[in-house]
Amino acid sequence: MRQLKLIREFMKGNLFRYLGSILAVIVTVTVGFVSPLVLEETIDGVIGQKRPLHIPGALGAWVEQLGGRDFLIHHLWIMALAILALNLISCLFGYLRGRWSAEASESIAENMRNRLYRHLQTLSYDYHVKAETGDLIQRCTSDVETIRRFLSSQVVELFRSVLMLVIALVIMLSMNVKMTLVSMILVPPLFAFAWLFFSWVRRWFKESDEAEGRMSAVLQENLTGVRVVRAFDKEQSEIDRFESANDLLTRMQLHVGHISSLMSPLTYVIINLAIVALLYVGSIEINVGGMASGDVIALVNYMNQILVELVKLANLIVQVSKALACAGRVQAVLDTEPGMEFPAALKGEAPADKAGDAVRFDHVSLTYAGAGAPSLTDISFTAKRGQTIGVIGGTGSGKSSLINLIPRFYDATEGTVEILGRPAQEYPRAALRGSVAVVMQKAQLFGGTIRSNLLWGNKNAADADLWAALETAQAADFVRAKPLGLDEPVEQGGRNLSGGQKQRLTIARALVGKPEILILDDSASALDYATDAALRKALAALPGDLTVFIVSQRAASLQHADQIIVLDDGRMVGLGRHADLLKTCPVYEEIYASQFKKGDAQK
Repeated sequence: MRQLKLIREFMKGNLFRYLGSILAVIVTVTVGFVSPLVLEETIDGVIGQKRPLHIPGALGAWVEQLGGRDFLIHHLWIMALAILALNLISCLFGYLRGRWSAEASESIAENMRNRLYRHLQTLSYDYHVKAETGDLIQRCTSDVETIRRFLSSQVVELFRSVLMLVIALVIMLSMNVKMTLVSMILVPPLFAFAWLFFSWVRRWFKESDEAEGRMSAVLQENLTGVRVVRAFDKEQSEIDRFESANDLLTRMQLHVGHISSLMSPLTYVIINLAIVALLYVGSIEINVGGMASGDVIALVNYMNQILVELVKLANLIVQVSKALACAGRVQAVLDTEPGMEFPAALKGEAPADKAGDAVRFDHVSLTYAGAGAPSLTDISFTAKRGQTIGVIGGTGSGKSSLINLIPRFYDATEGTVEILGRPAQEYPRAALRGSVAVVMQKAQLFGGTIRSNLLWGNKNAADADLWAALETAQAADFVRAKPLGLDEPVEQGGRNLSGGQKQRLTIARALVGKPEILILDDSASALDYATDAALRKALAALPGDLTVFIVSQRAASLQHADQIIVLDDGRMVGLGRHADLLKTCPVYEEIYASQFKKGDAQK
């Protein structure tokens, strides 16, 4: 099973801790079985004087030298001290078992979370677009925590229970075969039932976890979109949606709980029937002189230990099923292959005839996985270094799809995308993303400070570089107005900043890295026209050959671009400067005219 393979893989690094835990279990189990024997010896061999003493080895010889049974009768505290010592040893090794298994499980959980997170970072952009964030969060937290609890105590406890059962059975057989067989007659059917139950309940645990993942996704979506919920007065609708997901989870968990609750009662009933049979046969044996009462007491004690361990095993079967279901969900993420491969190094030089190219699309088409129709069809253009390229079109025209091919968030289905004179597939990830900076429409900041967010662009940037980027992004004035300037705190998601402030900071963050290609994906939508114009002017004034792609719904933001790409239903229907497109491209003319007065559009 893949789930068990995953657990074994992560347990390898903590093998010695688990071996120590198992050793501690062996000691505590041994002590647990020796204690009833000491009690039996005290009752039948010392107090009752019904048989000779059975004290093994050198210890028995030493007791005989001291006076044997008479000595022990007058010094019963020795037997009491022996029982106390055994209990103290059991407590010590019980502590060690708990400590070592806890250390092992915490280490495994930490490594599992780290590996999950690292793997998630390698998965394709498309995977993260389609995946439910709340469900992924649950797999990294709740599912891993369930596995941790299983590995912390339940693995060792499972070994302990099996060991206890085996040893108890062996001891009981050595004491009285007949009575042992009578008491154990119902155990095989119980194990058969437990195995069938295990196979059955695992599926329900998986469905329960998936229901919890869906509820987490609803919760995460609601909390991140709380402003929209308030703005549209959708509180009750969201409450209903959450309660529906919560109701599904509750019903699934109740179903699992009802099934799981069958195990312990059935186990108790079966084993108590065995104890009744044991007491019945034992009473007959005592009456006919076949057994001493101490032997029967010892057998009942062992049977009670078996009862306890079988009840634990019943509960452990439930926990094993849940842990394996969670391990399956974690394994499903780890089994997901990265969507694209990046070379380790950039080899060779770009062709001399392409030295002036920033971006070249050569008959590029893109069809998303599972999509029925292409999002881009036969796109060809060349953007030279230092140019400003505008991208415009209606909703669903393919603007985002086009610019997502430049940093290689996706690979073209057909055709070739070249970046700085060579195919995008030839770039290592770091080299490509260092050359191409993308500013998304939705400005995403991270908890920390303004400085820590800007340093995402270049962790080694000096303050002068940060301020220069802020000046270009038209963000310097409001940052200077903050009490702590660059060290002003930024709350999670940047919720303590306005939409325009967040957009300007994300633009500055991209500029800090000094990219060769800058993509602004409708990332100035929250800026007023004056700030937008000042931003474009500042970008144009930057030294070097920065190539800027501006995706915008505003025709005014693009009219000074060197080239404007006009998209319609995934096809390029226009390419040229503003004045030329007004004459040759009906789609562009329509967009422009819809945003300006008729007289202004004709100027």
